Amino acid sequence: MALIQGYAAHAAGAELLPFKYDPGELNPYDVEVRVTHCGVCRSDASLIDNDWGTSQYPLVPGHEIVGTVSALGSAVHGLSIGERVGIGWQANSCGRCEWCRQGKENLCATAQPTCVHRHGGFAEALRVNARFAIRLPDALNSETSAPLMCAGITVYTPIRQMGINPSSRVGIIGIGGLGHLAIQFARVFGAEVTAFSTSAAKEQEALELGAHHFVNSRESKSVNGLAGSFDLIISTINADLDWAAFVNTLRPHGTLCFVGAPAKPISLPAFPLISVARSVCGSNTGSPAGIAEMLDVAARHGVKAHIEKFKMSDANQAVNRLRKSQIRYRAVLSA
Repeated sequence: MALIQGYAAHAAGAELLPFKYDPGELNPYDVEVRVTHCGVCRSDASLIDNDWGTSQYPLVPGHEIVGTVSALGSAVHGLSIGERVGIGWQANSCGRCEWCRQGKENLCATAQPTCVHRHGGFAEALRVNARFAIRLPDALNSETSAPLMCAGITVYTPIRQMGINPSSRVGIIGIGGLGHLAIQFARVFGAEVTAFSTSAAKEQEALELGAHHFVNSRESKSVNGLAGSFDLIISTINADLDWAAFVNTLRPHGTLCFVGAPAKPISLPAFPLISVARSVCGSNTGSPAGIAEMLDVAARHGVKAHIEKFKMSDANQAVNRLRKSQIRYRAVLSA
């Protein structure tokens, strides 16, 4: 069996170095995918640095992958050699629990992330269960579609699950790797979109992405003036804001949904939630079926990531620029 060449961290926070590993025999239900493009997600930096205490080294990051099928397990059906597929955060699930049976594999308690305790997409190839290799529509460009496999589905899922439609008013907090895609998807569903950012310099970009309005999220007067305005607010940031003020901007039955994790615990008064049945929730990526739907929507409506391109051999440069928040809006490595 041929060795797979990748780039791995050998200790927490370490530089990525060339690394070869033996993938072993191909599992009957797995596919091997030759990587052409891989997005660089903030989660990759967190795994390299062992921020979550789950990393094992050597660690090959990467979970926003586009490539072509290069080998099929003996029990795999529905995919063919040379077919273009995308792979996101998840590489496998048990297939038997109540969530898997409902087609919500991303909620499986024993779900296997693509680059946690297995090697990911900063490599020439990787292997995943065939259910998690999603066929890409022909209309999608590989390099701008790679970030859809994590960032895209992460923001698409709450928009879809909350039933956003042309009567809806949606707020997006943060205009970055997640937020710039959230604005595009919210517009696809016909919503009136307000972008929130601490950077006034991003106003024009937010409007060009499809936002109808722009608000500085640090200006309490502006935020407080929007009381009772939104059906859904998606927070994509890791910073701390006045979350009680944002809850007050929700309409009855409105939801504040976190897809980014603030550093500090979130503290909220209960009465504003109780008084008009507001909600606070979190959302994590999406199921294979959800990813396939999201890719189809992106293909038909022209949703794409705005990217900066790097060679796979320049992965360290991409990760370091990501850590410094210098990427607009998503870094993508190419083979």
